[in-house]
Order: sequence, then structure tokens, then C-alpha cells
Amino acid sequence: MSNRNAEFLSQQHAKQISHRVREAEAVDFFNLLTGPDLLEMTDSVLPEHRERLYPPTLALSMFMGQVLNEDGSCQKAVDGWAAQRATEGLSVKSVNTGAYCRARQKLPLEMVSTLARHTAKLLSGRAQEGWRWRGRCVKLVDGTGILMPDTAANQACYPQPSSQAPGVGSPLARLVGVICLSTGALIDAAMGPHAGKGTSELGLLRRLVSAFSPGDVMLADAFYCNYFLIAALQAAGVDVLFAQNGARITDFRRGEKLGTRDHRVSWPKPKARPEWMSREDYAALPEELSLREVKVGKKILVTTFLCPRRVCKRALRQLFQQRWHVELDLRAIKTTLQMAELSCNTPQMNEKEVWVHFLAYNLIRLLMAQAAVTAAVHPRQLSFKHTVQLWTEWTTRGLCNRRDASIGLLFTLIGQLRVGNRPGRIEPRARKRRPKPYPWLKVPRPQARLRIAAHGHA
Repeated sequence: MSNRNAEFLSQQHAKQISHRVREAEAVDFFNLLTGPDLLEMTDSVLPEHRERLYPPTLALSMFMGQVLNEDGSCQKAVDGWAAQRATEGLSVKSVNTGAYCRARQKLPLEMVSTLARHTAKLLSGRAQEGWRWRGRCVKLVDGTGILMPDTAANQACYPQPSSQAPGVGSPLARLVGVICLSTGALIDAAMGPHAGKGTSELGLLRRLVSAFSPGDVMLADAFYCNYFLIAALQAAGVDVLFAQNGARITDFRRGEKLGTRDHRVSWPKPKARPEWMSREDYAALPEELSLREVKVGKKILVTTFLCPRRVCKRALRQLFQQRWHVELDLRAIKTTLQMAELSCNTPQMNEKEVWVHFLAYNLIRLLMAQAAVTAAVHPRQLSFKHTVQLWTEWTTRGLCNRRDASIGLLFTLIGQLRVGNRPGRIEPRARKRRPKPYPWLKVPRPQARLRIAAHGHA
């Protein structure tokens, strides 16, 4: 009897959550979080709250809707919520954004980040065998920078570059992410100031060791080709494939020859101990690492795959070419989801906004994975932007609240549009369109306004 009562209460609780999240159009995104796989995790991280105008479920869903909308303002989110309530015959007393902004502030950062990480873990763990590289989970790593509004609080936590004059720059944060190659899910990320001790990409990556499991493969560019990182990953049972760091000289006449421009060499442990590493950890490192260096095209790759019979040069080249996906994934987050410039005035809210972007990104990747299964293709063959556009139109028309074939149709339509297969594509890093002929703002904006008031525009 007690088991039946517990099951009944669990079902009732799930229905209550689902009822709350169907109250407005924006919460359609939250319906994914209340599916059978994610309901338990969602329930565990929801904070205790009273029934207010914007409960946590609604506030988080509207927040995610903001990051998917080109007009990501709070006013647009509240206006959309008010219009939906009016459509459903519910009362609308005000479209003031104050209550909604306070509800966003009350959302726990741990709740949003936990949901984002758990969604990625669920998606990456259930990737089909054919999506993986030789049955193994390959994880991409790269870093990027994001801007914030120029406020005193943001400047104190994320100072602008020292090359910029006070009042004319923007706070700048550095971000390092770990992304699943098979599904595109962002597994974990670390954020810190753009400059300062322990805030380099390698320093931020050290916070993300828990994102790797034995049997994983880390794929990254030459910046991460570092003795200490490789030693730590090897000790954790993780293989690596990096481009060779330009500061290291590769001589194929040395070491054990494995083929043309392919050899096995030993890297000695650096004599200088890094400041961030304890003496005990440094002493525990091996005196040398046995690694394989191989030249493919114009690049030299460094890997822990030592046997050329098991992993040949061609396989290494093909795998390293997949590294470019991390650049496209970061572009999807920063450009398609508009995270290149954050909008909040405090560092705490900016960190929350970053994780809301990651959660929305992972849920879009979840839709793409479901569509890939329906279409019998690899998720990387589907368009991220097309999925965002379709999902936005679907939720705008309330199709996701209907219990019919509309969800199946959504997956079918997502799977119809494939991205181009353009291996070896080369594009110049230059702009064709000229910027507007306005000078740079070189003094704080209040000073510029005073000059204009006194002397007019130049």
C-alpha cells in the first residue's frame, strides 16, 4: 500500500508540474524537462517556492525563450506571456517587467547549471553506436570570449582588456567548454576573467576534469598540447589527439619509427613545477610520456594512440578534421543564440544567463538527436539554426501542447534539411561589407555627450 501511495503522489506531483508549465506559450521548452527521463532531475533541483505570478518553472522557460528570440528583451518575453494568457481567456493585469526580472534573479544558478549538465549527460550517454568514433565518446574542447555590459559590478569581476581606456571598453570573460562530438551537447563549461592567474584556457579546463570518463577521447587544437594535461588525462584513462604546439620541435629522425612521418617518442617531465601544482602532485607524475607524433598534410598531430595498426594515419587525420565542429558549435551558441554579448548588469546574472543559453542549446540538441533517430541520419548532418527556427514557430502556434502527431511531424521536418558536406573548406577571415563611417568612441559616453551639447557633432 505504501508503494502504491508513493507512486500515486509521484504521479500527482508530475501532473502538477506539467500543469504549471502549460500555463503559457514560453513553457513549451520546459515540457522537454518534464519528460520521463528528466522529470526526476527537474523535480530535485526546483527550489521551494510559493505560487506567484512567475513560478520558477515559468521564469526559467521564459528566460530560455528570450535566448531563442532575436528580440531577447524582458519586455518582449512579458508581452508574449501576456498575449498568451489573453488568448487562453486568462486575466492580464500588467505588462511591467519588474516582477519577471525579480523572478529571474531568484532562479538558483545551481538549478540551471545542473539541468544543463544533466541534459547533456543524458544525451551524450544515449548516443547511438553509429554516432560514436569506433564506439568511443569523443569530447571536443575549445575556448572563447564573451562581452558584458559596462557596469561597475561587471568590471570588478570581469575586467576589460588593459589595452582599452576606462569608459570605452567592455568587461570580457573567458569561457572553456567540453562538447560531445556525437551529439553536439555541451557537457560542461568553466568561466573566468579574460586575464589573471589561473584564468587561462588550460586553467579553466582543469576545473572540468569531472567531464571526462575512462575510455573517452579528448580532441583539441595545439593550445592544449601540454605535458601536464596529457599526463592527467592518461592517468584518468582518457586518450588524446591534439595538434602539435608550435613551441615544440618535432624531429622524425628520433624515436621509434612507425611509418613515413610517423614515430613514437618520449616527452620528459618539465623540470619546472607549475605554480598551480602541489609538490606531491608534481612528484607523482611520470618522468616521461610515451606519445606518437604523426604528420598529416601540413599539420603534426600528437596522440596517445601508439599502435599504427589499430589507429592508422588516415584515421587520425579524419578524426582531427572533426575538431572543426567545436568552432561551429561555439558559433551556434554565440551567434544563433546571441550569447556573444550578454545583457545583464551583474556578474551573478550574467553567469546565470550563460547557463540558460547552455540549457536552451542542449535542449535544441536533444530535439536534433530525436529527429536524427527518426530520419536515420547522424545528428551532425542536421541544421542547428533550422531546428531553432522550426521550434520557435512550433511554440508560437502552440503546437507542442497538442497531444497528436505534431511532435512526430516536427521531428520529420527537422530531419529533412541537411547541412552541406564541404570537407577541407577554406574561407578568408575577412569582411567584404564595409563598416559605417563613424569614428570609434574613445572617451566615456557621458563626456562625449557633454562635448556634443557644448560644440555640436563633429
